Amino acid sequence: MHEGIKTLTSHHSVDETVTRLETLLKEKGVKLFYIVDHSGEAQTAGLTMPNTKLLIFGNPKAGTPLMLPAPSTALDLPLKILVAETPDGTTQLSWNDPSWLQSRHGFPTDLEANLSAAALLAGKAAE
Repeated sequence: MHEGIKTLTSHHSVDETVTRLETLLKEKGVKLFYIVDHSGEAQTAGLTMPNTKLLIFGNPKAGTPLMLPAPSTALDLPLKILVAETPDGTTQLSWNDPSWLQSRHGFPTDLEANLSAAALLAGKAAE
């Protein structure tokens, strides 16, 4: 485990997990800004890597209050969930720990809850 990163294992493939996340985001009214297909881009460059995708998503009502007192928070927003296949073939979801982000940027601790969406969505998508 790396400092500031939360990870859990999904019961689904990378692509299935990504689809589940897309559905959850839509149901919750959270904007999906982009999906970065790291493994697809690696293949385009003639390289191989396990299936790896990064979802970038957010909600201005949750993120803006963090960036007002601590503008550097914008370096880590919008929120992201990494969905990656491990060498043993399992799928893992990873995201930034809200407490770590708070200590990194110094926004008020009561605003950490604004970042809880990543953990909730990852947990639901992994079921």
